[in-house]
Amino acid sequence: QVRLVESGGGLVQAGGSLRLSCTASGRPVSNYHMGWFRQAPGKERESVSAINFSGSTIYYADSVKGRFTISRDNPKNTIYLQMNSLRPEDTAVYYCATAPLWSSIVDAPKVNYWGQGTQVTVSS
Repeated sequence: QVRLVESGGGLVQAGGSLRLSCTASGRPVSNYHMGWFRQAPGKERESVSAINFSGSTIYYADSVKGRFTISRDNPKNTIYLQMNSLRPEDTAVYYCATAPLWSSIVDAPKVNYWGQGTQVTVSS
């Protein structure tokens, strides 16, 4: 069992920045691929970014490329999502996730563990 706890969400004006953190407990996350998803009201949960277990492979959704940066600190069992140049359309609940396969970490139904989510609201 892996427990994921997100933090760092909040309210920010368009163009601002936030840094999300996700800390895992229960098992070392160094064996897992990890990622961030988001879900806006009335929309499906979508993959935002993912990072493989070693940090050598990274994925970004087209909508966040060049603005968001994912990273991980395995000794701290933590991943981060630095979000810059935020837009109102980035408003959503952001969820941390883990998966054993790379193909699974960008596909919500195949994720095996979820965090509780953290709200990000970007005002125009």
